[in-house]
Amino acid sequence: MMKVYICPNCGWIRAVSRRSAVECFKCGGQQMKLTRMSYRRYAFLDEEERKDYAKSWLYIHQKR
Repeated sequence: MMKVYICPNCGWIRAVSRRSAVECFKCGGQQMKLTRMSYRRYAFLDEEERKDYAKSWLYIHQKR
């Protein structure tokens, strides 16, 4: 089963399977967080929608 992960530092989104520890290759290897988005939904998003999702996720989960 494919799962969608996001980097809590830079917002890069990555879809993987068979891994529980997922590192971000964009900003230097920080542990990525599992999102609630299904892979099916992620696959049908265009690039702009993926960027909007990442920005929203980072805003909601920002450290206060």
